[in-house]
Amino acid sequence: MRPGVRLGVDVGSVRVGVARCDPGGILATPLETVRSGRGDVDRLVALAAEHEAIEVVVGLPTSLSGREGPAAQAARAFAARLAGRLPQGSVRLYDERLTTVTAESGLRAGGVRGKARRAVVDQAAATVLLQAALDAERLTGSPPGEIVRESS
Repeated sequence: MRPGVRLGVDVGSVRVGVARCDPGGILATPLETVRSGRGDVDRLVALAAEHEAIEVVVGLPTSLSGREGPAAQAARAFAARLAGRLPQGSVRLYDERLTTVTAESGLRAGGVRGKARRAVVDQAAATVLLQAALDAERLTGSPPGEIVRESS
């Protein structure tokens, strides 16, 4: 397992959920929700610098069959913009199938309801995504997902 803090990012059309892990890469925790649109990439670049992140893992929303639709294309474009602002090779895409469903279920089970749940579900989804990526790296010994190249 490579040492260092990583950020997990769940890209949505309205909000971007952000999670981070400890320097040992053991446990992902919610960090922040960023409003999608103007300034969102700036904020993520600032968070990466603030937390000295070695990597940013962006969720790639694919269907259960593995197909990529408009949401996946949007996540790829977002990740490419982010990759253009961070060191080469530090942005990765990782399959996020069912992360939001898992996050919603966990919040519901924890008694978080309605408006309160909507306020944190994106952070929770980013946390589920990042934890899955960390676990995959621990199991395989290889960095998770695919490296993103900056958009040209």
